[in-house]
Amino acid sequence: MPPTLASLVHHSALKLTVRAGEDRLDVPVRWAHVSELADPVPYMEGGELLLITALKLDAEDPEAMRRYVRRLAGAGVVGLGFAVGVNYDEVPAALVDAAAEEGLPLLEVPRRTPFLAISKAVSAAIAADQYRAVTAGFAAQRELTRQALTAGPEGLLAALAQQVDGWAALYDASGAVVATAPEWAGRRAARLTAEVERLRERPAPASSVVGGPGGPDADDRVELHSLGTGRRPRAALAVGTAAAPGTAERYAVHSAIALLTLITERSRSLHAAEQRIGAAVLRMLLAGEPDHARAVAGDLYGALLDAPFRMIVAEAAPGAAARAHADGPAPARGGRAKSAEATGAPLDALAEALEAAAARSGEAVLVVPEGERLVVLAPDGGAAVTACADFAAALEAGRPAGGAREAGDDGEPVVGLSAPAGPIAAASAYKQAEQALSVARRRGRVCVEHEQLAAGSVLPLLADDAVRAFADGLLRALYEHDATGRGDLVASLRAWLSRHGQWDAAAADLGVHRHTLRYRMRRVEEILGRSLDDADVRMELWLALKATSSDQGPAAHTRP
Repeated sequence: MPPTLASLVHHSALKLTVRAGEDRLDVPVRWAHVSELADPVPYMEGGELLLITALKLDAEDPEAMRRYVRRLAGAGVVGLGFAVGVNYDEVPAALVDAAAEEGLPLLEVPRRTPFLAISKAVSAAIAADQYRAVTAGFAAQRELTRQALTAGPEGLLAALAQQVDGWAALYDASGAVVATAPEWAGRRAARLTAEVERLRERPAPASSVVGGPGGPDADDRVELHSLGTGRRPRAALAVGTAAAPGTAERYAVHSAIALLTLITERSRSLHAAEQRIGAAVLRMLLAGEPDHARAVAGDLYGALLDAPFRMIVAEAAPGAAARAHADGPAPARGGRAKSAEATGAPLDALAEALEAAAARSGEAVLVVPEGERLVVLAPDGGAAVTACADFAAALEAGRPAGGAREAGDDGEPVVGLSAPAGPIAAASAYKQAEQALSVARRRGRVCVEHEQLAAGSVLPLLADDAVRAFADGLLRALYEHDATGRGDLVASLRAWLSRHGQWDAAAADLGVHRHTLRYRMRRVEEILGRSLDDADVRMELWLALKATSSDQGPAAHTRP
């Protein structure tokens, strides 16, 4: 504990007597300062015990003393020591009244007690308090290190919570709560997810304080610290206390930050080694060597190959990462996926989300970065596949309303998922994921599953510039003919094809005689130079009509 006015009064060698402010003696004293200036306030920092003999003061003038004491109290001076037997035989009543009125403790210093003795007592008490804090800090560091080595991050958090008399929580790279101590702090830690995400958008090391007196969470004060030495934080630590930590508690917090940073960086090195093993396993699977892949996978990825898995292939927009690094962090667009992506590495954000979800559920996941592409093997129906879908949904939800745009814009990743497969069919699964990826890009989607391609319609695949250009060229002559008002060949062709060449049914749909429809189809053959008896020609014409139906024809600009 730092020295207080009460501890100085009880100091047997100082013989101090309280003349005013008896109820405020528990205030800490930062320093003891001697000043005979009529106005020492400009030289005060707050927390001082001011020692005077009233050499330049009219200590018997009530009004002068009220002004003097009021300024001292306003400057944060915690007490006033008045030496008797020097300029005044006793403490003037005007000074006593002014101190009592302002509530400022006033101590009488006897003639035989030099100011130097009071200054030494304060200095010695401060030094002793600092020594105790440093000793306690080193003891806390030893205990935290022991817990980190024997019980891991969970044990470290428990020791830290005990040291600061509060709670502690660890967040992973995605901003999710990994561990808390005590257990009841889990709900409190979960409420800080948004604050942790904002902290992660800042370059490491970074810290912030939330809650505390006057805040929305006035029940505690929480410090957030990023963990990691790279540009992007790898994790975050939250420490909740009833008040601002003291020196010993601050030592414990900084020790915990250092230890957790070492743990995360060590994990980072191990993660890089695991990725190299994963890349070798993936190459063997794609080369059709599942037995060799199992041998290399060992215990690390062996469980992943024992059950159906999904192949996930993701790509970033060309140059997206380079633009993000050049432009700096982009503003978050809402959702956890956005916050992570805003740091300028969309594929890194996706990888972090999948790995964090897999780690929380205890499942193995193989993540292999390949330049602008990310390849992932994840258990079918597992947490990583669900996290991938959630990640894509969060990105698409953040797009402007009605904003159909090309996937990959603003650095968004584009993701394709294969159907469930096993090690023998890994190459097929990779091809399925690439096909789904291609469709996702054409459809302007963030994520498409290969199973959705077979379950859906082929028509969305026509939403391609090359297909539309082909349809425009094939049907343009018919649209130009209809624009002259000489017949409705396009509508007649559509009706005839939709009725599979049945003249009566198609003519009834158009409200014309079947001979009229036959004439129109002959005109179509003459204008296009193609025979409608050819099944390939009918198929091309039907697809061209479907590809241009939403545009009301490719030659709209030629119509009157």
